[in-house]
Amino acid sequence: MSERTRWISVRVHPGANPDAVLAALFRTGAQGVQNLGDDLLTHMAGDDAAEAAVCAVLAASADARVTTEPIAPVDWTEQWKSGIRAQQLGEIVVAPPWLAERFEAVRTVVIDPGMAFGTGEHATTRGVIRLLQSVIRTGDRVADLGAGSAVLAIAAAKLGASRVAAIEVDSDAIANAEANVWRNGVADRLVVIEGDAGALLPLVAPVRVITANIISSVLVGLLPAMAAALEDDGRAILSGLLLAERASMLRELDTHGWEVEREDSEDAWWSTTVARR
Repeated sequence: MSERTRWISVRVHPGANPDAVLAALFRTGAQGVQNLGDDLLTHMAGDDAAEAAVCAVLAASADARVTTEPIAPVDWTEQWKSGIRAQQLGEIVVAPPWLAERFEAVRTVVIDPGMAFGTGEHATTRGVIRLLQSVIRTGDRVADLGAGSAVLAIAAAKLGASRVAAIEVDSDAIANAEANVWRNGVADRLVVIEGDAGALLPLVAPVRVITANIISSVLVGLLPAMAAALEDDGRAILSGLLLAERASMLRELDTHGWEVEREDSEDAWWSTTVARR
């Protein structure tokens, strides 16, 4: 269907034969029909289709009442953007390109929403960025595991890290992550690496900070590799965890020789900064 298609709303009070009216609407091209109390509402693509629907409805139920009205055109290529907001997270702002110019560039992470996870719209991303600001030191080496859009890796670079490895196993996310790295001007200190975090982490070690926004079962499996990769005073920030998983994760952390330094929770999600004992 052309982007310039003129859409017409068709609202019907079906009268004595509602089933026949409903069948008539679908027969003349309705893709869906909404019940509005005693009325039915659908949208038809173009004046001819709307006229055909009106005729079919009246043929199906002589006492039906039908009203039509043009629908104002909407540019859906732009409309979807209204649902994405800039996120102010302490010193860091995460913003899409069309909102980024409102904020100071040095502390703004510009993320173009794509297939990769991590636009700042999810509580787990926000939790890591809030915790990261009390962990990163100027000159730190960082590994971001399950990097997605590279939002956390870019935030680490903006906060002063000198070398960041963004590791992501999903090949579909790599192009988006690399584009975001260049967009934020941190390509001189941030590299995106495609592959398994457990296999690649030893190759980029030692690091002082690890971020990992991944599901709990994967996090638990990575705890030994993270412990081996961290410098003596290193910290890991773990997220992707439900508050309901907090108790079980605390037990896993204790078993593997970690202690919790700081916690962050939002809605049903929990993030934490941990250090080796």
